Amino acid sequence: MPPSQPRVLYVTDLAYDAKGRRYCDEDIFLTSRLRANFDIALCHPLEASALMDAFDLVVVRNSGPVLHYQEAYDAFRAEAVRRGTLVYNELTGKADMAGKQYLLDLSAAGRPVIPTIDRPQDLGRLPEAAEYVVKPKAGADSIGLEFVPGERLRDLPYDGVLVQPRIPFAYEVSFYFIDHTFQYALYAPHTDRRWVLERYRPTAADLEFAQLFVDWNDIGHGIQRVDACRAPDGQLLLVELEDLNPYLSLDLLDDATRDAFVTGLKDSLLGLLKARTP
Repeated sequence: MPPSQPRVLYVTDLAYDAKGRRYCDEDIFLTSRLRANFDIALCHPLEASALMDAFDLVVVRNSGPVLHYQEAYDAFRAEAVRRGTLVYNELTGKADMAGKQYLLDLSAAGRPVIPTIDRPQDLGRLPEAAEYVVKPKAGADSIGLEFVPGERLRDLPYDGVLVQPRIPFAYEVSFYFIDHTFQYALYAPHTDRRWVLERYRPTAADLEFAQLFVDWNDIGHGIQRVDACRAPDGQLLLVELEDLNPYLSLDLLDDATRDAFVTGLKDSLLGLLKARTP
């Protein structure tokens, strides 16, 4: 009888319909490759709490925006913490995993983030812009996002929303990390097509920018995606730090980069399990 492998509960919503992306293909690929080192079962996010006790590790991947099942997700987190369940990504993240407050905190601290406020008395901290972006603090996938002219800003109901200037950026770029190690970068050269991505060759300054946020976040084991935009002055500004279930666009990578990512993910999962082993 072959030796047992670590048991992994892989949380994904294979039926989630994402604009311009096929989440299910990514998770089918990853689980097919990870089965060489783990005994894997897939489940819907609504089933994770009931099933997780039978597994050594719960991996939360392409489970869709949690705001669609917020109560169930909050219950899962609470139960995982109470039971001491190993969850990947680790539940210690300070970025999107915990809401959008980090954008306010980092902006107030002078970090390279799109200027962000949530109170009318702070409007003076925003630069002049033709339009402003208003989005829910608990938003995801641009749900609830709207553009408003400057003259409407003082009349907004500042209740659970963030306000940012609409920056005429050159492009958006994403940096992908496993633990604190950079893996690859992709960018959207066409500003009107966010998910039409191409490989991006980051400069040393680009990587220093992305590493700043990954090192700031409190995750030792996990996948993080640093989303940024190239401002008119050439500076990169953080759009968001996705540390819960970032889509990885693995289908756009060459075989060598994709294989290296899978190896890094396997090593990260094994490292988390080893760290828990007495």
